[in-house]
Amino acid sequence: MPNHYDLIVRNGTVVDGTGSAPTIADVAIKDGVIAAIGRVDGSAAKEIDATGKLVTPGFVDIHTHYDAQAIWDSHLAPSSLHGVTTVVMGNCGVGFAPCRPQDRDKLIELMEGVEDIPGAVMHEGLDWTWESFPEYLDALEKKPRDVDVCALLPHSALRVNVMGERAVAFEPATAEDIARMRAITKEAVEAGAFGVSTSRTTSHKTLAGEYIPTLRVYEDELMGLACGLSDAGSGFIEVVSDWITDASPDTINAEPNPVEAFGILKRVAQNSGRPMVYTLAQRNSMPEMYIKLLEMNRDAYEKEGVNIRPVFPPRAIGVLLGLQASQTPFSGCTTFKTLNALPLNEKVAKLRDPQTRAQILSEDPVKGSTFPLLHRLSYAHMFPFVNKNYQPKKEQSVAAIAHREGRTAPEVAYDLLADNGGRNFLYMPITSYSDFSLSACEKLLGDKMAIMGLGDGGAHVGFILDAGFPTWLLTHWGKREHKFEVAELVRRLTSDTAGAAGLGDRGRVKIGLKGDLNVIDWDALDFEAPYMVQDLPAGGKRLMQGASGYDYTIVSGVITHQDGKPTGALPGKLVRGQRADPRSVADEGAAIAESIRPIRNIDSSNPD
Repeated sequence: MPNHYDLIVRNGTVVDGTGSAPTIADVAIKDGVIAAIGRVDGSAAKEIDATGKLVTPGFVDIHTHYDAQAIWDSHLAPSSLHGVTTVVMGNCGVGFAPCRPQDRDKLIELMEGVEDIPGAVMHEGLDWTWESFPEYLDALEKKPRDVDVCALLPHSALRVNVMGERAVAFEPATAEDIARMRAITKEAVEAGAFGVSTSRTTSHKTLAGEYIPTLRVYEDELMGLACGLSDAGSGFIEVVSDWITDASPDTINAEPNPVEAFGILKRVAQNSGRPMVYTLAQRNSMPEMYIKLLEMNRDAYEKEGVNIRPVFPPRAIGVLLGLQASQTPFSGCTTFKTLNALPLNEKVAKLRDPQTRAQILSEDPVKGSTFPLLHRLSYAHMFPFVNKNYQPKKEQSVAAIAHREGRTAPEVAYDLLADNGGRNFLYMPITSYSDFSLSACEKLLGDKMAIMGLGDGGAHVGFILDAGFPTWLLTHWGKREHKFEVAELVRRLTSDTAGAAGLGDRGRVKIGLKGDLNVIDWDALDFEAPYMVQDLPAGGKRLMQGASGYDYTIVSGVITHQDGKPTGALPGKLVRGQRADPRSVADEGAAIAESIRPIRNIDSSNPD
């Protein structure tokens, strides 16, 4: 008797997520799980004709910040618009649990500064039905979504919960403090946390200029967190670092010491036995440092067996500056601040007034700024953002335009922002663009030890929009540059990220794994230009970016998006705890199933 399934995707070009050559096959899903692959007999409640289309696993994004949005929103866009079916949030040490009532404002202020989510949005959108991390997970579990969510325990919230004001004063944790953090970490992981995250970077601070509480914690505190994971027997550690080792508050501006700083992380991962991932991007001011870190990581990973891996972006991480965004090069100027509350058309009219223009250009843009990345802005690395170009040339920079036209760079930037009804953006790559190319990103893409990520979905809502990394990865490095095969790029987005997070139940098209799929029209695959929407609580604004070419996105066998639009179905759930130890999730190179009809290998220029 023929089988009956919930969904069958027929005759697609299956890119299975392992890096294996694509094959033509049917994929059937029943009860949320892939039940058959190959020539599938039987019927289904819903069938999709995927002839000529790619069929991939759903994408797994391990670096997001939907910790607040997931409380009030069932649609975790932009990520869900770009084929992502599972997100890991709680990165960079910031989040909202554990949290005592008296500490709520501290955590909101920190998230507002570090991740650019307006405080008013969080005050209205968070209902604070929790104090402990297990209670926060319970709150997440109550809301259905269009993607699955996994949560990390944020170190800053944990530190403030245990140490109170001493945490934000950068006081060293006592042995008693560390023992308490270790116990809470164990409790969080046993309740379903995927691990713990921490931050050691000066770029993370509140709008008042206060640095993140974890900035200069000592090695014994990091070890305490890692031991909490070991006690629970699960979870990974996520780190972002400036690679500065001295923990004293008066050494904020110390020079990086990557050898010693990486040594700390390696010892923590090695001695605890827990996997670790960390942010790796090329610093424009120290363009060779990432290579040194990569070399040290390779020795630790391949020669010493320490499970520590870098997470890198597929293109430069870039800031979008504009009158509709939350930041411009002039946001710290006194006169510019008086225009903030005006509607866009009125703001543009004021800015075009010669007297206002002269006044703003004469004022100090630094003194009154609350922008934590202001010190990294450079007119030589700032470009008019046109034609969705994330790889501009040196001669297109604001500084180069100013030199050619005999004007100052601030004048050029000012006039560009005031043009086109105030809808222009200036694009400022802040990492991985020191030589005005993406050579560092290409190098890391070619290194299988490194993990593609850092899209930051849910964060930086007013000045960074990188949650569309999956679509950009496929279109730029696959369709346009032809530098990497489709199978390898899909592996980067699926089994590699799933394996690193300990999600052994997804990330591959394989019988018995979760029925998360994308059906992609390769020829139509593209991303939209960023635009602003006003759909956050309290009327907050955020940058948004859609995509084309995703014919269907499927979560647990249910179609959540069709032709780039949400269907309204919300099968996404909270994932409690790792599905397999990351060290045991192997990269599979075998065929999907014996019954599949193999076809010629397809390349990125002609997947059909």
